[in-house]
Amino acid sequence: MKSKSLKCVVAMTLAASLAVPVVAAAQHSRYKLIDTGTLGGPTSFLAAEGERHLNNRGTLIAQADTSHPDPYCPTQPCSPLAQDDPSSGFLAHAAEWQNGVLSDLGALPGVNDSTPTWISDSGLIVGYGTNGLIDPLTGLAVLRGIIYKRGSVLEVGTFGGYESIANGVNNRGQVVGCAATAVPDPYAQCSGQGSQQSRAFLWQNGVMLDLGTLGGPDAVAVFVNEKGQVAGFSMTDSAPNDATGIPTQHPFLWENGTMRDLGTIGGTAIDSVNAINSRGQVVGAMNVAGDQSFHPFLWDGRTLNDLGTFGGLWGRANSINDAGAVVGWACTGGPTTCDFTHAFVWQRGTMSDLGVFAGKACSDARSVNSRMQIVGFSDDCAGNGSAFLWEHGSLVDLNTLVISNPSGAQLTIALDINERGEIAAQGVLPNGDLHAFLLVPSGAR
Repeated sequence: MKSKSLKCVVAMTLAASLAVPVVAAAQHSRYKLIDTGTLGGPTSFLAAEGERHLNNRGTLIAQADTSHPDPYCPTQPCSPLAQDDPSSGFLAHAAEWQNGVLSDLGALPGVNDSTPTWISDSGLIVGYGTNGLIDPLTGLAVLRGIIYKRGSVLEVGTFGGYESIANGVNNRGQVVGCAATAVPDPYAQCSGQGSQQSRAFLWQNGVMLDLGTLGGPDAVAVFVNEKGQVAGFSMTDSAPNDATGIPTQHPFLWENGTMRDLGTIGGTAIDSVNAINSRGQVVGAMNVAGDQSFHPFLWDGRTLNDLGTFGGLWGRANSINDAGAVVGWACTGGPTTCDFTHAFVWQRGTMSDLGVFAGKACSDARSVNSRMQIVGFSDDCAGNGSAFLWEHGSLVDLNTLVISNPSGAQLTIALDINERGEIAAQGVLPNGDLHAFLLVPSGAR
């Protein structure tokens, strides 16, 4: 899985002069709103940055509650896959919405949870889930990578350890992720809860290849493009740094049997590797010198570039299109503060602030397509806000573009936009339940 870090959270009131006005919805596309539903339970959920929920054929994947109780509650902390509400107590499965129908993709044999991480344009889906076992080293439920193939649920193996995660798949059926070895490791990277060395893998036709590391004990593969280029991150040594408490990590690009060290923008730790495009350009976030903050980075095929911020401490690049346009968020403020987080688009050396909604202080851009349509959200920096669409140079609340909304849902965050302009979004119903939604441009279907 991707490495995680704390998001900049602020609690200041935005002065009216900082707000970007919402441009009239008439200048933007109108959308049919589709509630993709659940598998019998209360919620369905889309995951975090760096995971693909929607392909270019309009098929959406989500984690959805079933009506069955979660066997991991309450005897131990609820399943680590209960992303929407860890205390909900419902068994959750990976689900696929296609042509008006939400289908249960299933889980590993037994009564287990599952969640999807990626869908290719050819419809191949991967993810991970519990397998009914407990890791004796941690006392937590074991997680195993899953490949959904022709109606079957295939379990990804390991390199002798307990856990594995499938993070990405391309149209050729090449699957990447991480898998544990049997060697104990206090800096385990694969699932965030493991206790053994993790290695990046490439799986194809039933064979799992260890991609190696950059010199340290652990590596994680996160993405694979259609050329078979694999992006991820790896430790470069085994000595923990004083500032981070873990060994040095660098992003990598693997191709044709060679793992290339993409270097550093000054720091020693990866926050996240979030996307790779068809040209092998990679984006994410990593620490800068001193390891007290992280900035968005871009590997442009030649050098690793610090994209900077809007003056504040932190920033993260979430997505890149094939033209090299990068989107994400960056802090405003001074070199030792993060006043607000603002969505950005970076193109040809320039980072542009996409702004925020009137009355809101923060925003975050999550996805960009080749038409330079950008989606994300703007909120009060505490999770109370709305999904946005940025196009034609202006930011607009997606809720104002919906033709009809019989469920009364409030779209809170848009996570993916495909090449047809369809959008995957998270929304909340009047009763508080979360659902995954698909927005289809009016007249497209």
